[in-house]
Amino acid sequence: MDFAKELNKLGIKILSTGGTAKLLKDNKIPVTQISDYTKSEEMMDGRVKTLHPKIFAGILAVRKNKSHMAELKKSNIEPIDIVVVNLYPFEETVAKKASFEEIIENIDIGGPALVRAAAKNSGDVLIIVDPVDYYDISSLLKNKKINSELKQNLALKAFEHTARYDTIINQYFIDRFGKGKFPDILNLSFKKKQELRYGENPHQQAAFYKDPFTDKCCITSVRQLHGRELSYNNILDMENAFQLIKEFNEPVAAIIKHNNPSGVAVRKSIDEAFSVALDADPLSAFGSIVALNRTCDKKTAEKMKKCFIEVVLCPKFNEDALQILREKKNIRIMEAASVTKPCPGYFMTKVSGGLLVQTRDYTKISEKNLKVVSKRKPTKKEIEDMLFSFKVSKHVKSNSIVFAKSNTTVGIGAGQMSRVDAVKIAIAKAGKRAKGAVMSSDAFFPFRDSVDEAAKAGITAIIQPGGSIRDKEVIDAANEHGMAMVFTGIRLFWH
Repeated sequence: MDFAKELNKLGIKILSTGGTAKLLKDNKIPVTQISDYTKSEEMMDGRVKTLHPKIFAGILAVRKNKSHMAELKKSNIEPIDIVVVNLYPFEETVAKKASFEEIIENIDIGGPALVRAAAKNSGDVLIIVDPVDYYDISSLLKNKKINSELKQNLALKAFEHTARYDTIINQYFIDRFGKGKFPDILNLSFKKKQELRYGENPHQQAAFYKDPFTDKCCITSVRQLHGRELSYNNILDMENAFQLIKEFNEPVAAIIKHNNPSGVAVRKSIDEAFSVALDADPLSAFGSIVALNRTCDKKTAEKMKKCFIEVVLCPKFNEDALQILREKKNIRIMEAASVTKPCPGYFMTKVSGGLLVQTRDYTKISEKNLKVVSKRKPTKKEIEDMLFSFKVSKHVKSNSIVFAKSNTTVGIGAGQMSRVDAVKIAIAKAGKRAKGAVMSSDAFFPFRDSVDEAAKAGITAIIQPGGSIRDKEVIDAANEHGMAMVFTGIRLFWH
């Protein structure tokens, strides 16, 4: 409204469609209704309003082209120098779970056409699609400081705007009618949520972008309540922590460092889960990300206060907990509304010149999915710990090994080039705690050496996918050591 008033003060004639024209008239702003100008009434409940030669010729005429200008004069068409468009709110209509019929009616036709026409002729026409720009442009018009650079920047913004609009519509139709998971053409649109201080390293630049159809189940919807600005690495670690705690219904605490868990524990109370997860590897927990799937209470916050933690993420914080944590100036306090629902969409990895796309790994198993391949059957307690370690293994970089005991990780070997080295690292991390623990592997054992090393450390049971040409050799090793071994048939590679 204020922008229209400024345009009127500058003597600029305003053309508008029905609803907007009425609003302007009601506020005593002179306006010509487009239907009066074109002598064509709006049709089909407003589906056809601006699609008329008098509108598009007025926008597309190149002012320096004498033939164009002669055609305008001959047809009694005035040049249109400024185009301001607010597209129908398609994204917002989808977000509010409207009916299919209402969503369809919010696919704008004339609006994008007007934007593209004005952007195409940006040498002569100002195209404005973002209300944020209204104030600056009215000031520049007033002071006669409109230049070609501004027009080019507005055209760029306009094409970004229509491209995103069409991509969101395309994505909605893929989700609703697509017959395959992977369309032949994958159009993606992400809106910048924030610029980051730097990337993985200080010499790299970075920004954080949000998918248009994410909801409360995704990391982009997490709300910051306190602390320093998030870094690129913080967000990466938060994502891993967020997805890991979603694996559990019981109270769980996960501590993440460099995109790998250093400690994970399930207990009856969240403060106990945090304490045990911290004790799993206190050295690695320095400067970590902590995620909880329950409310952070005073008792838990008091324990956290003694540690150097970069980020705490959980569904909710008690006021007492917030007060305690806010005493630490830099700690980032992040509230996640949903830590149970899986995040929709694909998992994507950018490579030079392309994109790798796969479904997300939401595989779940239970005792009935386990195939016992050893002579000794696992005990009930070993099965419980193996299922726990399987869930953690999904979130440890490959090659990966997880030792677990009493629903707690006691040693993790992550991101190694050989599996036996991952086992040795897990043994070093666990120490004496390896005795009586179970071992989870994200992929099969190519040789028996990993089993032999685990047996020396005191591991009693192993959960792994199976599928190696040397499975018999590996099973024989387990039998020799009196270990229980189960196959899942599911590989958990994560690179």
